[in-house]
Amino acid sequence: MASKILLIVVFVFDVIAFVLAVAAEQRRSTATIKQDSDVNYNYCVYDSDISTGYGVGAFLTLMASQILIMLASRCFCCGKALNPTGSRAWAVLLFITCWVFFTIAELCLFAGSIRNAYHTKYRTIFSENPPSCQTLRKGVFAAGAAFILLNCIVSELYYICFSKARESSQPYGGEADVGMGPYK
Repeated sequence: MASKILLIVVFVFDVIAFVLAVAAEQRRSTATIKQDSDVNYNYCVYDSDISTGYGVGAFLTLMASQILIMLASRCFCCGKALNPTGSRAWAVLLFITCWVFFTIAELCLFAGSIRNAYHTKYRTIFSENPPSCQTLRKGVFAAGAAFILLNCIVSELYYICFSKARESSQPYGGEADVGMGPYK
């Protein structure tokens, strides 16, 4: 049977990563153009940069969750072979899906954190066009949060299927020889 403690710990890590990703989406940096009339130029002023920290926190928490599942299942490739059952087939499919969702979620969180931390540092003269105050596009952290949720579901199902397939690989308990009657 799958370890219930491991499933609970991984679920808690995934929920924390999801909450951090949603918080990062809600607290993305915004910019406003300010004018400095004394020196005659425009410049960008950015508000709080906390969403970068939330994005990095979600990134690391999701990574810890994935590492726990992969260590518990020996990353599916190490250890003794599993019997060819339906559980093994589902475990293979869910293993691949789990890694795809994990990779997409991590890329969204990583790219969102980097892009959110980037602030334009240039300024323009009054006669020129105002500066382009670049900010992170809406939905990058939200996409990461959605894939965190999908990864949470798939990774837990993967571990359950893997555990069922591992338990069903019991050695043959019967006799290994040919039964023969007494010679008369």
